[in-house]
Amino acid sequence: MKDLQQLTLDVCEIARQAGAYIRKERARFSLSKVEKKHAHDYVSYVDKGSEQQIVAALRELLPEAGFITEEGLAGHKDESFLWVVDPLDGTTNFIHGFAPYAVSIALCQGQQILIGIIYEVCADECYYAWLGGGAWMNGQRLHVGTSTISDALICLQLPYNSEAYKPVICRLVSHFYGNVGSIRAIGSAAMALCYVAAGKLDAYAERYIGQWDFMAGSLIVMEAGGRVTNYAGDSAFMQGDSIVATNGIVHQDLLSGIQQT
Repeated sequence: MKDLQQLTLDVCEIARQAGAYIRKERARFSLSKVEKKHAHDYVSYVDKGSEQQIVAALRELLPEAGFITEEGLAGHKDESFLWVVDPLDGTTNFIHGFAPYAVSIALCQGQQILIGIIYEVCADECYYAWLGGGAWMNGQRLHVGTSTISDALICLQLPYNSEAYKPVICRLVSHFYGNVGSIRAIGSAAMALCYVAAGKLDAYAERYIGQWDFMAGSLIVMEAGGRVTNYAGDSAFMQGDSIVATNGIVHQDLLSGIQQT
């Protein structure tokens, strides 16, 4: 296998190519081409087309790796390496022409995330990290912010599983609203993680999401100096469905709010 830095840069190009396809299709996109996977959970031919393109390129790059993908167009058996792919994170944003939306690709080995790449289509921003190599965006080094909880800009997302999560999000908003700098929801887990890594957000929390939503971004946050756990505060988050990512300074404050709800 290539060294991690070179492999990361190669995957950045694959993500950019998928992003170019998404950008081209958005210019002629119609809501009539949207399918509903579950209540309020959408998919389009663009998600599937992007995934096909990414999978084909990654197979050529690293033939010995298996796949975990959102649209399920590729799978895995007992491979040592696994690509974790979200071909279009923020599909609801995409179908409405509302930024951000992104391509997310991670490479994992066991319980370790080796590389993470997220390409935000609208702003032409490629966020990337490799294990031990720091976090970057278009060649610029990323660092998490330094805000404390009273000034923090936090992202509390609204997952598709509204019935289960509505009581939690209502309590979280009640707990934090007026006690932090402000609260946002941006519609893309991958980009929320990138914005934490870049210091644009100080914290992000969401539950009922898939590995493809958070795997790449989690590494980018950690390599930018941040902290990532699940809702229980466990750093072994890779097999779960919840993520808390912060600048580290506000992490315990966010966990305390979550665990009181």
